[in-house]
Amino acid sequence: MKLAQALLFGLLGWIGGLVAGEVGVTDRSILIGMTAPFSGPNGAYGLDMKTVISAYFHQINESGGIHGRRLELRALDDGYETERTVANTRALISQEQAFSLVASYGSSPTTAAMNEVFGVARVPLVGTISGADSIRLSPKDNPNNRYMFNVRASYANETEAIVNQLTSLGFKNIAVLYQNDGFGKSGLDGVVAALRRHNQSPSAVATVERNSLDVGQAVQTITKVNPQAVIMVTLYKPTAAFVRAMRKANQTPQFMTLSPVGADLLVQELGDEARGIGISQVMPYPWNDTTPMVREYQRLVGKQGKFTYYGVEAYAMAKVLVDAIRKSGKDLTREKLVASLESMQNHDLGGYRVSYSATERFGSRFVDLTVIGSGGRVLR
Repeated sequence: MKLAQALLFGLLGWIGGLVAGEVGVTDRSILIGMTAPFSGPNGAYGLDMKTVISAYFHQINESGGIHGRRLELRALDDGYETERTVANTRALISQEQAFSLVASYGSSPTTAAMNEVFGVARVPLVGTISGADSIRLSPKDNPNNRYMFNVRASYANETEAIVNQLTSLGFKNIAVLYQNDGFGKSGLDGVVAALRRHNQSPSAVATVERNSLDVGQAVQTITKVNPQAVIMVTLYKPTAAFVRAMRKANQTPQFMTLSPVGADLLVQELGDEARGIGISQVMPYPWNDTTPMVREYQRLVGKQGKFTYYGVEAYAMAKVLVDAIRKSGKDLTREKLVASLESMQNHDLGGYRVSYSATERFGSRFVDLTVIGSGGRVLR
């Protein structure tokens, strides 16, 4: 009799769990997971994103939440290391039981996490700091991509804009420095493809390892061709080390780099030496309030806050997720969230638009070119 009662109570508990709803969702809360670097050479990037997302979730909660549920953020530090990203993603889904993920970081880490963990577990991730082609495949080509929703333009979009600008100025001797990982290789592929459309190829190609500042060999390789321009597919610390070393070698090409570098951090690292470096951007200009989404972001951060491209991007990621959760209704499930995201055709976040479908995960193709001016100011 006792055994029968125990089995009955167990069955009732199991049924009650099903009635309660999706994993990570209760009557009062929705748990969102995040893995990004909060320490190490790139920790400033992740901390900026986490601060903005936390503030936005707090704002949503203060106004009543989403269908009466509060948003909770569980964030883990991965140090921009692929293995830690995969482990964190697994922990967020299996142990923490996050309903969805937001704001990941890096091409190789996100691709590995998608193919090994969240894609397999059918848990959506909204937004990552990566323009890699590997996370932009159609779900028809890779079923795991069904759960990856990009919010930014691709590296191919960024490098095409840079190459078009340089070639329009008559540059023909263009070298490339790239980070030896998924980010760098994807950017290199984009540069090569864009140059090919202008009947050109890189005059020199050099590399630097991830999380390394050892640019000596790269400088030797690139100075041999005395380039007119160097496109750097690197983050802010190796970018700064390379620019300093090149100038020490009396090389003064036009330096260009991609959005992940973080303009404010590059200025912080290089000081006045950052002047003249060109940067492609995938978000609206953070210091101008003419774009509604940027105005909202500025109000969220406050007058005493620091406006950054990373902050605007984090806000865009969080807003896409919140809009999709709201659109999914009170009976929230992961599959309903995926369906809501896929129904976002030309979705306006306030002057910045994203678009998805059952077969497309690009999100946006917006690219803007900027240059660092005097005093470290980013100019359009």
